[in-house]
Amino acid sequence: QGHIAYSGGGLVQPGGSLTLSCAVSGLAFSNHAMAWYRQAPGKERELVASISIGGGVPNYEDSVQGRCTISRDNAKNTVYLRMTNLKSEDMAVYYCNAHPPVFPYWGEGTQVTLSS
Repeated sequence: QGHIAYSGGGLVQPGGSLTLSCAVSGLAFSNHAMAWYRQAPGKERELVASISIGGGVPNYEDSVQGRCTISRDNAKNTVYLRMTNLKSEDMAVYYCNAHPPVFPYWGEGTQVTLSS
C-alpha cells in the first residue's frame, strides 16, 4: 500500500514562508509525475502544483504562481513545496500524490495555518 510521510507544515503569519516535504515509500515514486494538492475546510481537494518525472517541468495553479516552487529528489523519493508570501487562502491541509493521483494512499497530509 505504501507510506507517505509529511513534514514542514505549521503556523505562519501572512507573508511568511514554509517548505513542505513529502517522503514516499513503497510506491513507484520515480515512475510518476508528482503533485501537491490541498484541501481547505468545506472545500474539495485541489491541485496546487505538479512536477514531471525528471523534475524539469513544473506547473502551478494560478493562485500560487510566482509564490510557490515545487521540486523533487528522486534519490530520496521526496517532493517539496516551497511556499512564500503566504496568504489566508493558502490555509489548508496539504497532500502529495502522483499526478494524476494514482496512489491509493494519501496519508494524513500537513496542515498550513495562517495567523496574524
